[in-house]
Amino acid sequence: MGLTLYSVPVSLYCAKTRICLRHKGLTWDELPPAGGYGSDTYKKLVPSGNLPAFDDGEILLGDSEAIAEYVNERWPEPPMLPGDIVARAKARELGRFHDTRLEPALRAFFPLVGQPYPQADVMAENARALNARLEQLSRMLGDHTGGRLTIGDCGYEPTFMWIDRLSDVMDFHVVWPDHVKTYRARLQGHKAVLDEIAAYADNLDPWIEAKYAERGGAAD
Repeated sequence: MGLTLYSVPVSLYCAKTRICLRHKGLTWDELPPAGGYGSDTYKKLVPSGNLPAFDDGEILLGDSEAIAEYVNERWPEPPMLPGDIVARAKARELGRFHDTRLEPALRAFFPLVGQPYPQADVMAENARALNARLEQLSRMLGDHTGGRLTIGDCGYEPTFMWIDRLSDVMDFHVVWPDHVKTYRARLQGHKAVLDEIAAYADNLDPWIEAKYAERGGAAD
C-alpha cells in the first residue's frame, strides 16, 4: 500500500507535513477529507477529525507533529532530528513554539481577511501580538540559525508566507528581527521548502482573493 495524506490545499499544517515528506524523498497520494473537513464521514476514518492525516497502511495518524515524529523514525534518512539530546529537545521546542505561539498569533487575523472595514483596534492588537511572537522567536534562535532541516523547522516558512501576504493586503506592519530573517533565508535554502512554497502559493493567494470577494473588501 502506498502513502496517503489527507489534506486541504490552503492548510499551513498540511504544507508543514508536505515539507517533511518532501525532505525524506517520499511520494504519496493526497486526498481531501471524505465528506469535507469536520464531517462525520471523515471522523469515521480519522476519529480526531484533524488535518493533515497520514496513512501508510500500518498506522493512521491525524496530527502534524505526530506524523513528523513517525515519518522521521520510519524513514530515518535524512535524519530530521539532531543526534544530541539537548539539540533534539531544542528542535522540538522550536516546533512547539510555532504551533502554540506563532501560528495562533497569525490565525487571529483570519476572521478579518476580506472585511471591508476591519476594526482598527483589533488589527493593531493582532499586529502587536504577532510582532511580539517574532521577537520571541528571534531570542530563541539567537545566533543558531543554520544547520540541517529538522521537524521543528517545517512549519515556519508556510507561516512566514501567510504573514507576508496578509500584511500586504491588510496593511499592518511586521517587524522581522535579524535572526528571523537569517533563519528564513536558511530555510529557503532547502529544496523541500522551496518546492512546497512554490506549490503552496497557488493555494494561498486564491484563498485570500476568495475571502475578499465573499466579504466585500478590496485586496490591494
